[in-house]
Formats: sequence, C-alpha cells, structure tokens
Amino acid sequence: MKRRATWLAAAPLAAITALVPFGAEPAGAETLAVFTKSSGNPVARAVRAGAEQVAKANGFTVFNYIPTSPDNANQQTGLVDAMLRDKRDAVVFTPVDVKIMIPSVQKMNAAGIPLVNVTDKIAGGNIDAFVNTDDYSIALDTARTLLKAMDGKGNLVVLDGPDTVPTAAARARGFKDALKEFPNVKVTLSKNAQYARPVAKDLFTAMLKLSSPPPVDGVLAANDAMALGAIEAYKELKKKLPLVVGINASKEAVDLIKAGEMLASGDYTGHIDGCIGAEIAIKLLHKQPVPKEVTAKSVVVDKTNLAPYEIPVERRMCPTLESLAAK
Repeated sequence: MKRRATWLAAAPLAAITALVPFGAEPAGAETLAVFTKSSGNPVARAVRAGAEQVAKANGFTVFNYIPTSPDNANQQTGLVDAMLRDKRDAVVFTPVDVKIMIPSVQKMNAAGIPLVNVTDKIAGGNIDAFVNTDDYSIALDTARTLLKAMDGKGNLVVLDGPDTVPTAAARARGFKDALKEFPNVKVTLSKNAQYARPVAKDLFTAMLKLSSPPPVDGVLAANDAMALGAIEAYKELKKKLPLVVGINASKEAVDLIKAGEMLASGDYTGHIDGCIGAEIAIKLLHKQPVPKEVTAKSVVVDKTNLAPYEIPVERRMCPTLESLAAK
C-alpha cells in the first residue's frame, strides 16, 4: 500500500458513562485517551483500532471517550471534562465540531496534556501535532478512476457531503478539479446527500421511479455510505447499475468491488490516523521529537489491489512514522 508522509511546519450522565476502557488499568501504567465522534462510524472504529494496537504494543492502557449520541458536541465536552478528572497521560482527539470544541482543547492545553489532533483539524487552541489523510488528493484520484472508466463521456451524478464538514469541502474541490479534465462528462445532478446512506438511497429511489428516469452512467460519491445507498436503490428496483465509486474503502464497499457491483473506493479508513496519532502521542509524552503534521496520501482501491483491504481494521498492521517517512 503506497503512502506518502509530509512533514509540515456540560454533558448529561449518559455522555460520561460512554467512557469505555479496554480492560483494567494496570498499576502505574501510562494511559492514552482516544476521542472519536461516534461508536458506529467505520472511520471512528478504525481510528480506535489503530490507536489501541500502537498503545498496547507500548504498554499503554487505552480509554475511549465516545459520545452515546453520534457527533454530539455537548457530550464530547463532558467527556473531555471527565478525562481531565481521570488525569489521562496523553490524548488522541477527533473533534465532533472543529469550532465548538475549541474551549475543550484549551482546557487540555491548560492541563499540559500531550494532544494529537487527528482527522478533522480543530480551528483553535494549541495542538502538539495533526495527523490526517489528504482528502483532496483522494477525491481527485478517485474521481479520475471513475471518469476514465466512463471513457471520459456520459452522464454523472455527484454526491457531496455537508459543507460544514472539513473532509467534504476538500473532496468537493478534488471532484471539481478532476471534472475539468473530462469536459465531455455531463454532471446531471450534484447533491449534498449528508454523507448518509438513507439520503442517497431515497434520492436515487425517487429518481429511478420517475416515468422517464434520466440516464446515469456514473455515480461519484464523497463517501462509501452514499455510494452504497445509491447501489441499494438500483438493486432494490432491479435496475442496471451504473459505475459507482466512493471514499473510505470500507469492508462493505470492498466486498461490492470484489463482486463487480462497485468500481472503486478511495482509501480513507481512519486506521492510519489512529496508528500514527497514538505513536506521536506516546513520543510526546516521552519527550521525543515528532513532526508537527503528518499527511498520508492513500491509494484508490479497486479489483487490482483490494486484497489487503479485506482484512478487518482490527487485524491490520499499523504503519509507523519511520515507514511513512521512507515512502
């Protein structure tokens, strides 16, 4: 798998009880707090899996702080307060909202806890390092894969994510720049489907039930959930599938790629964010030098290279800072 690293300069009780430790904490063990947006999101699960693997290999005990209601800023605020009371040693942090969570970041700054921000970059406060994947490049390469498979012509539906989500804005730019290279591809519909499978499914179901549904040769979706929703609509209505791509390289998408029902998916699992985020947090705690920013450029997963992605993220080997720097 080719990756490139770039070094650049008050909650309810339910939220507090969302703290889920991986086993009991050994006496004197160092601890790593991992904050993700939700329990069910596959990217969040992959971040936790990567962080746990690295932390356990270094003798750390992992504590996951997960809102019981997905993307709930009030709950994440309460979980940060709980973590501070628990006095964890280092933090890997994905903010539920890059602006609302600034005061919580400032609280962690005041406590002097090593803080590694992953996936979505916080809009304020101080972070010791930022780890992410290049959303623009993933979107550009994924779109090019689809547009080339369409022979540079035909009708295209574009499914974007919410404007308020940083990943969605970067992916939209990548899609637009790829489309400039293929002037004979006509975008017949461009829609914010909220990164949500049901929204995409409902959109395509309504479109396919029209008396004269518009022809669709390709579907360019900014995440796998929306791609899967589109595919689900076509299959339920027994319509011929167009070429479909998404972003995430999720297990379900990989299975559909293998079955020939989906063309490709950009590799954005979150696993590398968790792995490298945890490694940097541990190095910071031990006063070792670390890069200020790490950006990993992923590949587009299709039938030619999907084998490694069939392995569940919980069983994948983590890359290291050293291995990324060598590529």
